[in-house]
Amino acid sequence: MTVSYTAEVATCKGLGCFLKLLVRWRASIYKLVWLDLTVFLCLYYALSGTYRFLLNEDQKKIFESVVAYCNEYSELIPLSFVLGFYVSIVMTRWWDQYMTIPWPDSIAVFVSATIHGNDERARLMRRTIVRYVCACLTMMLTNVAPRVKKRFPTLQHFVDSGLLLDNELSIFQHLNAKFPNPSKHWLPIVWASSIVTRARKEGRIRDDFAVKTLIDELNKFRGMCGSISHYDTISVPLVYTQVVTLAVYTYFLTTVMGRQWVPKSDSNIDLYFPVFATLQFFFYMGWLKVAETLINPFGEDDDDFEVNWIIDRNLQVSYLIVDEMHHEHPELIRDQYWDEVFPVELPYTAAAQPFREEPPEHSTAGIQLSAAQQELQPSSVKIDEMVPPDDQKYRFDIADDAASGIHFTASGKLSRSASRVSNRDRNLSGGSTPSNLGESLSRVASVTNVLKRLFSKDDRTDGGTTSVVKPSGKMPSVDSTASLQTRPAGVGGSMRIGVIEEVDEQMTLTSLRQSNESRPHVQSIFPQGPPPPSDPVDVPGAAQSYKREIFSRSAPVRGAPPTTAGSTESAEKRILRTQESAPSMRASAIYEPTVSYTGSGMNDDLPSTSSSSSISSNENTANEFTKLKTERKEHRRHRKLVRSVSGLNKDESKSPHESETFLLTELAETSRQYMRDKHDKSGQI
Repeated sequence: MTVSYTAEVATCKGLGCFLKLLVRWRASIYKLVWLDLTVFLCLYYALSGTYRFLLNEDQKKIFESVVAYCNEYSELIPLSFVLGFYVSIVMTRWWDQYMTIPWPDSIAVFVSATIHGNDERARLMRRTIVRYVCACLTMMLTNVAPRVKKRFPTLQHFVDSGLLLDNELSIFQHLNAKFPNPSKHWLPIVWASSIVTRARKEGRIRDDFAVKTLIDELNKFRGMCGSISHYDTISVPLVYTQVVTLAVYTYFLTTVMGRQWVPKSDSNIDLYFPVFATLQFFFYMGWLKVAETLINPFGEDDDDFEVNWIIDRNLQVSYLIVDEMHHEHPELIRDQYWDEVFPVELPYTAAAQPFREEPPEHSTAGIQLSAAQQELQPSSVKIDEMVPPDDQKYRFDIADDAASGIHFTASGKLSRSASRVSNRDRNLSGGSTPSNLGESLSRVASVTNVLKRLFSKDDRTDGGTTSVVKPSGKMPSVDSTASLQTRPAGVGGSMRIGVIEEVDEQMTLTSLRQSNESRPHVQSIFPQGPPPPSDPVDVPGAAQSYKREIFSRSAPVRGAPPTTAGSTESAEKRILRTQESAPSMRASAIYEPTVSYTGSGMNDDLPSTSSSSSISSNENTANEFTKLKTERKEHRRHRKLVRSVSGLNKDESKSPHESETFLLTELAETSRQYMRDKHDKSGQI
């Protein structure tokens, strides 16, 4: 049984509390090494007496040479390193084995809480489950602990002690006859899990979570019993144990010869007792005996585990939890601190009064600051210092970090989303230069280029070719970009933000619609009058996957009242109408995959077939587009209005009202001129 001395070393006083432990004999170092030390001293005195009394002069010289040789080379054996590392492994293994021993307390608590019923069958189920758990551990200990094996040498002794019944013993014997080699310690756990399942079917366990908890606890218990078996079958490698044993015994065989006194030794004092050699043997041999004792803690040594007491304790506590204390608890009565909620502190006895303790303090509790030291100081970093210089503000390699002043340089190209964000920041801060406008528009052209590659010649039904527009500093002069490029100098670059954002909007709308659906018509934006009649035209085959338009949708329907600078409409309504017409005008430029126009855009001659086909097909989808525009219009109205006005106000010579009127007039006049020319050409035909 393990010798405990914890109570004697609870308080260290005077010269120390370990000194009174040196007089103990049970489980002491004296009890372990006294026999080996006796043999060592007997050999030492036998050699010393032979040298002094039996050898002649020549033989003494040879003996002295051997003593000098052993004394010089005995220190080459790395005894401290080998022995210390080995004992460290054994001590860790010893404590891990104790922590591996399973205790049935948690299983008993779960069984008592989850298996309901006070009848005889419910009580029988609870007691049988914990009995099987205790039988499993006892069977495992009989395989590893000699003291338990002597207590339960056969399975019949389990029946005699009450851990098994006769019918259960017959099952064990039948299985051992068929499969004699593997241990059957896990079989009671299997029976216990079956009882849990039956209790669930009978309604004594009320939920599946309780069943899972019990099964998990049983499996955990079985696994820990298996770990004990692993510690028993898998030991510290034998070669390491042999190395340590040989190192210790070889060292002291050389020491018993090397520590002999001879006249030519370093010390002229004739010592009849080897004091330091004895101490050295005592320490090193005691270290080895500690490893020999703890390498198997289930044996019969003084410091081995009390396995027999564990067996009795487990069965008693398990029955007490699941039977005697099942669903029982003291009467619920108010505690003495009911009115106070909680006590300030619990009372002390007269003997404990000297040990009254104050609450612990943190390490910074003693730091005190004066009133002057507690005043907050302004930051030394100014906002103006974080703004980058003008030569770096519009560089694409640091575009995303221009506002923060923290710049990261990368070798790759800037993404489209990062370019859009950085360009928007520059527009809101004061517009952009022509070079920056070209670089930002090249992003839109690159998106158009991708769309044109998607709608290649293989996808066209008319056999036309696609003009691939390469990304460059300028964007091709298509319909919507022509209206942007003809703005007077000084106008800000806010409109190109709308172009970029409209790309994402139109791509979203296109992905939501079926491939054979047509795009919305200008009539849904300007519903002032009916569209002009047109002659019948040939429609491409049904195999065409996309219906394309190559005319601008920003022109108002013929017959609509003209919008001039002197119109009675308010400036806000005119701006909103222009913003509603601008997306469709820009969309025709972005989603045109067939022809790249480099002229003025608005005034180019356009085929009437595409216009008539688009007018007739887009009437069916007008409502869909109107709903989508209505959902987005309220969210983006104020933001687009601010951006448009901020871009138009770049020219300081014009007021905001004059800039708005100029833009509205330009768009209206261009649209009317285009429709007038188109009507004239249709009349001539």
